[in-house]
Amino acid sequence: MHKIPVTVITGFLGAGKTTLVRHLLQHNQQRRIAVLVNEFGEVGIDGELLRDCQICDEDGNSNTNIVELTNGCLCCTVQEEFFPTMKKLLERRETIDFVLIETSGLALPKPLVQAFQWPEIRNSATVDGVVTVVDTQALVSGTLVKNSAALEAQRQADPSLEHETSIEELFKNQLICADLVLLTKTDLIEPFQLHQVKKWLEQELRPEVKVVACDNGEINPNVLLGFNAAVEDNLKSRPNYHEQEEDHNHDDDINSIQVILNQEFELKSLVNQLKKIVKNQEIYRIKGFVNVPSKPMRLVLQGVGDRFDTFYDRPWKCDELRQTRLVFIGRQLTLEEIECELT
Repeated sequence: MHKIPVTVITGFLGAGKTTLVRHLLQHNQQRRIAVLVNEFGEVGIDGELLRDCQICDEDGNSNTNIVELTNGCLCCTVQEEFFPTMKKLLERRETIDFVLIETSGLALPKPLVQAFQWPEIRNSATVDGVVTVVDTQALVSGTLVKNSAALEAQRQADPSLEHETSIEELFKNQLICADLVLLTKTDLIEPFQLHQVKKWLEQELRPEVKVVACDNGEINPNVLLGFNAAVEDNLKSRPNYHEQEEDHNHDDDINSIQVILNQEFELKSLVNQLKKIVKNQEIYRIKGFVNVPSKPMRLVLQGVGDRFDTFYDRPWKCDELRQTRLVFIGRQLTLEEIECELT
């Protein structure tokens, strides 16, 4: 039997990975796609969004082909949860055409790809390609990752910036491993800024890697699937910034906080509260569900920096609590402090 092609979707927090996967599931062109979601933190917000995207099997069960990991960074847990999960998927290989793995925003793609060298997986699956999703507005503003000119200016002004931060290093590792780079939120920047982003990326990417604009996850599935790259066989061409280290460690100060509240929030008021929290703390990402008064639909909220996007995804179910559930990802966050800001 042929090997199942696996596409790895990576990218920084809030870049638009889940939106991309949802669009692909909704326009799968009759492909049978299994999705494996790796969440950073205890709440599977992204996995729930994918399950609710109204892609169901004939029996109406939308959970059948979606497997969600919620125990941390995938590249650190491949020997624990990832391996048995992939084995279970491969046992059903006759019913699967493609596998998508959406990594957490803090995951390094290369250790995940290396797991496909294990004989138990290698004989049945191959990494078809790695797709890195980049938030162009964030890149232009320097909110998440500084471009080379801005970084150089900061180095001159601040000697402590002689070395890249762990987040910048992570971003470059995601670029190094990519077979395709998708640029999101290009409608929020000027054409000359988009040109600058592409020129900068040319210096960071391997020569053969293409850069494609993709807003709201809307891209032809044929662009994402069918690279035939067999990435696990040519990792030497994708050097890692951690290559010289015996092991890699994530920034231990980065953590996630889950806030569950049984209260309703007016959207405008909640966003103003969240902006104040972001201003006072180092928060990289906010995502979750909001209970809006007098609204029968559940509100999805996703924030990067002081930018917040919202949409109503589905009606509240009769058997679920109308709770506001938010996940905050940042540096040295405490539940008590954030709850105090919100209540």
